[in-house]
Amino acid sequence: MSYRFGEFELDPDRFELRRGGAALAAEPQVLSLLMLLAEAGDRLVTKDEIVEQVWGGRAVSDAAVTSRLKSARQLLGDDGERQAMIRTVRGKGVRFLPEVTREGGAPASGRDAPPPAASLPPQQVRFCKAPDGTGLAYSVVGDGPPLVKTANWLNHLEYEWESPIWRHWLHELAGRLTLLRYDERGNGLSDWKVEELSFDAFVEDLETVVDAAGFERFDMLGISQGCAVSIAYAVKHPERVRRMVLYGGYSLGWAVRGDPDEIAMREIMGQAIETGWGRGNPAFRQLHTSLYFPEATAEEARWFNELQRVSASPEAAKRLYVVLSKIDVRKLLPQVTVPTLVVHCRDDAVVPVEASRHLAAQIPDAQFVELDGPNHLVLEKEAAWPRFVQHLRAFLGEDD
Repeated sequence: MSYRFGEFELDPDRFELRRGGAALAAEPQVLSLLMLLAEAGDRLVTKDEIVEQVWGGRAVSDAAVTSRLKSARQLLGDDGERQAMIRTVRGKGVRFLPEVTREGGAPASGRDAPPPAASLPPQQVRFCKAPDGTGLAYSVVGDGPPLVKTANWLNHLEYEWESPIWRHWLHELAGRLTLLRYDERGNGLSDWKVEELSFDAFVEDLETVVDAAGFERFDMLGISQGCAVSIAYAVKHPERVRRMVLYGGYSLGWAVRGDPDEIAMREIMGQAIETGWGRGNPAFRQLHTSLYFPEATAEEARWFNELQRVSASPEAAKRLYVVLSKIDVRKLLPQVTVPTLVVHCRDDAVVPVEASRHLAAQIPDAQFVELDGPNHLVLEKEAAWPRFVQHLRAFLGEDD
């Protein structure tokens, strides 16, 4: 991916800025700053974001930030008085003024960016059985180093495949890796009517699926409650996990976290599941959609409303909802020995960002990245998406 603005081209893969095709001499920190601004497009970038991107979150002085901004302006033929390229908004942050396009002419930000042109490769859904006889659906697609995405609430292997919510995630993962996905018991293409729905069963299902797929050693991606399942598996089988990415996750379910306001909100959502989950009218399911994806387009909201209906029965959805609320893997965090990257959106209303900060603080040597955005899952058109991809590739060793 490259970013073009005026006569300049910023190439993250080569880590260089070119003008008229000729590379310009620039300090690495200045290039990192320009990449952050280009990714953000016309969005205001705060000082905290600059410090996170350029200095990895370390404490730095205002003078250091000002110095890098000055150098970036000089590279672009700008200065602090004209501010024709980089404008400072006093007390707020900075804004990148040029119109930025990605390779192929797609806007670097904004909600009108087209979806990826390439289609996903065909997937073949397979089935296996857990020790208690529960049927589990899984798929393996792509070519590259193995990555296991642990199941989260809610999944459906087929319905997600070309969805506007998951499409860019699947393009990125299946396009570079051998991706294993599965539907947890109680939803998707796995058995809905099951006797046992428990956290221990979720971990055992993960064990069953990776063995059925023939994966020996692999990276793991946990999303939301899938993070806790990933943690439990990594502690139990450290020899099989190379690296672990935990996105939007938590060690404590909402009932255990004990926040009165959150519990009250969650109980209302639980009642909505009982009342309107299976209805043709999506009004009750829209409550969940608005919370999970407050910036969703009409198409994205429609799709997530429908995902809830097709992925689980009202009874199974409520049972899953209750089980997940009681998750508690706090004692396992200090026992994690695999390299771990923790990522969370700052204004996520489903899982508070403090939950991931706790994960990163308690897991030895974990890296923490905080993204700007309110959606539980980063959407394709958000400025946070390319930033997440950059961190993901670098962590998994795929940034060359």
